[in-house]
Amino acid sequence: MSASATNTLPCRKAFTDTLLERAKIDRNIVVVTSDARGSVTLDAFARELPRQFVEVGIAEQNAVGIGAGLASAGKKVFVCGPACFYVARCLEQVKVDVAYSANPVKILGVSGGVSYGALGATHHSLHDIAVLRTFPGMHIVLPSDIYQTRALVHALIDYSHPVYVRVGRNAVPTVYDETVPDFQIGKARILQDGDDLTLIGCGETVYHCLVAAQRLRQRGIGARVIDMHTLKPFDHEAVEQAARKTGKIITVEEHSIYGGLGASVAETVSQTYPVPVRIIGIPDENVINGSPLEIFRHYGLDSEGIYQTALHF
Repeated sequence: MSASATNTLPCRKAFTDTLLERAKIDRNIVVVTSDARGSVTLDAFARELPRQFVEVGIAEQNAVGIGAGLASAGKKVFVCGPACFYVARCLEQVKVDVAYSANPVKILGVSGGVSYGALGATHHSLHDIAVLRTFPGMHIVLPSDIYQTRALVHALIDYSHPVYVRVGRNAVPTVYDETVPDFQIGKARILQDGDDLTLIGCGETVYHCLVAAQRLRQRGIGARVIDMHTLKPFDHEAVEQAARKTGKIITVEEHSIYGGLGASVAETVSQTYPVPVRIIGIPDENVINGSPLEIFRHYGLDSEGIYQTALHF
């Protein structure tokens, strides 16, 4: 697998375009949003399928409650809006109305991680994986590019569990070819094999892991690269196999170093095949102001930071 630096579309646009295509042939698909048509790129959906679109205004708690009610009545519900609000402001509704009540609502959190850049900590969502993975029955997916995002939408239409999907705001480089035929929620993908160490990323960090691995190969270091797109259910088998084969693991996530991808990997290997694990993420501090790429660079989440961490690991 070879990463391409070509910026295509934002994953949020790929998600809503694909959802609109499916909704035109499935009247049970309903989108609920909270004054976020522009943020989520839902204008076309609202215009073409107004009877399958619910706008609640700036009321995320109501959006989740309405979505849960519609799902309990048999609708295929997608609640869409900024990630920072759906994993903080209405967390109780997600916990009780969706997860506890086992309503298969799909929550699309856009502009996740540090996508809002200079808007700062109030608009970042760096705790979402840590919180939501503790809710029984709640599944979590972070697609890495537009092609995987499209495959994910198709998988979600009739998926029987509640799911939180986190995507960024801007156009992203491509990781996959135009089709991802064997995409499966809960099954990690090995993008590159190697014997010396393993790089595990999720979401937009996967591209940076691939670029770093390509540079490491030039230094004679073979890095296995895993796209852990699903944080729950977690692919423990892929992690254990990587630990046994490569002996050390670096995780990279646009999330707090607490409770996310790195924690999931460390929990796995500590109970199966203990190896050194280095967690690259956001430390216990309020994030610096800057563009997403500037923030990635500052905290070592970009390809250069991953490369340097691997060289000195």
